[in-house]
Amino acid sequence: MPDIGPVKSRPIEEERRPWGSFHTLEEGPGYKVKRLVILPGQRLSLQKHRRRAEHWVVAAGTATVTNGTRVLTLSPRTCTVIPRQVWHRIENRGRRPVVVIEVQHGSYLGEDDIIRTQDDYGRVK
Repeated sequence: MPDIGPVKSRPIEEERRPWGSFHTLEEGPGYKVKRLVILPGQRLSLQKHRRRAEHWVVAAGTATVTNGTRVLTLSPRTCTVIPRQVWHRIENRGRRPVVVIEVQHGSYLGEDDIIRTQDDYGRVK
């Protein structure tokens, strides 16, 4: 992984993905907080969730975000809310990693609540 500076947290879960990684920082009834790291030139699948909404805050880098029909450029300290059932994606077109803090809210927060329509890594069912 590229060096993105010191991080003072102890994730309860860490998962590698083809686009980078995520760390689950906290989870409670109806919510989960993650730290996503999107590597340069990479992007998440275009996806939606049946049972959760998400709030994304860019902590580092510049993210290109698809939120429904809108494509946004988000810099550090800016955010967007992804409603349930809305197609969304994070893309890193820059040269440095993008760090996004994601807060999930919903009745079910499992990783299997992802419906993909486009994916650079062959994960569309």
